Amino acid sequence: MKWITRERPKIDRIACPWLLLRFVDPEAEIIYVPFDQVLPLSQSLPAIPFDIPGVEYTHYGKDCTFDYIIRKHGITDQAVLDMAPIVRGADTDKHELARQAAGLWAIAAGMAYNYPDDQVLLQQGMIIYDALYSWAKYLQQERHLQHPQEDLLIQVFDKFLKAHTTKKIPAWARELKEMIQDHIDSNLNLTELSRNLDINPSYLSREFSKHFDNLSFGEYIRRQRIEKAIDLMKDPAHSLTHIAYLTGFSDQSHFTRIFKKHTGQSPSAYRKKNSPKGKE
Repeated sequence: MKWITRERPKIDRIACPWLLLRFVDPEAEIIYVPFDQVLPLSQSLPAIPFDIPGVEYTHYGKDCTFDYIIRKHGITDQAVLDMAPIVRGADTDKHELARQAAGLWAIAAGMAYNYPDDQVLLQQGMIIYDALYSWAKYLQQERHLQHPQEDLLIQVFDKFLKAHTTKKIPAWARELKEMIQDHIDSNLNLTELSRNLDINPSYLSREFSKHFDNLSFGEYIRRQRIEKAIDLMKDPAHSLTHIAYLTGFSDQSHFTRIFKKHTGQSPSAYRKKNSPKGKE
């Protein structure tokens, strides 16, 4: 089947063809044309139009076309489901959705710059998404530093060298850290926090990682919520549903997914393993 979309792809219009070819239509022919030719040519060829407004295969609410293809075709491969927020974050410029989203955007933008031929760009993109899929399926728990000697060097750096180069933490960063800790169960928003601090939101967004462990705002919030959840798990009176609520997650499934991404275990497995009874 032919599939048609607008020219000069970057994220969704490379990710979607990869998803179609690998999981939906192995014989798919992907066609890139100027925007105003997509619908007329979709009728005359014929071809299925995607990732343009007003067609079936497009964005819906916060979801991008990649998400729609997953739902439409009932794709349940966990690695693909783990890729979805990365693609969505990169495609919608919401890099807080997944820590890999900003990197995927940077690679996609660079590739689009390097390859003016859309079909060549698609072939290169297939390699990128095959690699991302392999990471999602087999390598999510792998880290760059795998050897004890490397870990030891990092520990030495953290303990002795960084101590001499640490910059003074500004007052606004200390106040912001306290605000986050006090409202970790709320829907924290960087723009609203910047108003409370009387700081320009663009400046706060740019400077945030310098004073918060080199993490983006979204990454830092998720880490704080997971750390609080782990602390709350020590009290058996708290159910996992209650802990998800107390740590600001939208629902228990969201809590479970983020917790597993940070710890490598589901909340229930982590609690069982680390409970006093489990340690006996």
